[in-house]
Amino acid sequence: MMKNMKLKTKLVIAFMSVMVLPTVFTTVLIMMFAPRKAGEVQQLYLLVVSVTAALLVLWIYRTVSVPLAKLQEAARNIKEGNLDFEVKAEMDDEIGQLCRDFEEMRLRLKANAEEKVAFDRENKELISNISHDLKTPITAIKGYVEGIMDGVADTPEKMDRYIRTIYNKANEMDLLINELTLYSKIDTNRIPYNFTVISAKQYFQDCAEDLYMEMDSKNAVFEYRNLMEEDARVIVDPEQLRRVISNIVSNSLKYSDKTMVRISMDVRDVGDFVQVELGDNGKGISPKDLPYIFDRFYRADTSRSSSKRGSGIGLAIVKKIVEEHGGKIWAVSEEGKGTTMYFVIRKYQEVPVDE
Repeated sequence: MMKNMKLKTKLVIAFMSVMVLPTVFTTVLIMMFAPRKAGEVQQLYLLVVSVTAALLVLWIYRTVSVPLAKLQEAARNIKEGNLDFEVKAEMDDEIGQLCRDFEEMRLRLKANAEEKVAFDRENKELISNISHDLKTPITAIKGYVEGIMDGVADTPEKMDRYIRTIYNKANEMDLLINELTLYSKIDTNRIPYNFTVISAKQYFQDCAEDLYMEMDSKNAVFEYRNLMEEDARVIVDPEQLRRVISNIVSNSLKYSDKTMVRISMDVRDVGDFVQVELGDNGKGISPKDLPYIFDRFYRADTSRSSSKRGSGIGLAIVKKIVEEHGGKIWAVSEEGKGTTMYFVIRKYQEVPVDE
């Protein structure tokens, strides 16, 4: 009961007690015993006042000083960088509320500190991955340039092959740098979206035609099926959504273990959404890795794929872009048979002016 009493109420009770209780007690004592002289009554009154005040001061002191001591200790811990403690609120008054607020502040500081540690660790991992990925094409470019300088490319055919290889490796570096630039914008929520209302059928048909040419140049088989009975309009950023498809297909090509790579894209109407399915016949993803493939910097089975390391941000970018479109992305995979990525984009629906 006393623990649930507000501090203001306690102070009012203390004030009233000091004013009223001594008078009451003194009056009772005078009535119980024979009338005394005025001096004795005054002394008795002062004694009762002193005892009452001392007890009330002790009560208020314990009410305030004990939690304040805990808060002082907590503040000292925070000052020293220690956030592994707990501030318990034992009362339901203003001091108790202050303890709860302090505990909430501690939890937020701890969460922010843990997030910063994780962010720093991820940045170090990103730098390591980017350094590895940049080193590989740079080494290749240097080797082919040295070959040209030393006269190894002594025929037009060899020279053409060397130059094409240098060009392809430079493209790899350019793509990696662009991905890193986009990631930095994602991390600070500064992606420049340009949404527009377009025909889903026409848009994905255009994407499929581009993929046909890309897959053909890489000796891969590509299949496209539009399974929508009627066309639908969607509001998207065409460039960013194309990046989603490109990143997923690039992953399928990069980590495929098949001689003949097969990639399919199906587009379906699923009520208020248009669903896109991108499947491959690759080596698949293990059940333990599948829930984490869209996390930043996560790479499944890095020990076996060290020759194909990536920055680990491609699918994280994909997830971010899809979610910024109001959609959702997920994957289904079977080891040895392949993976299918699903994502949905909400259809565009005009809202009446009066709504």
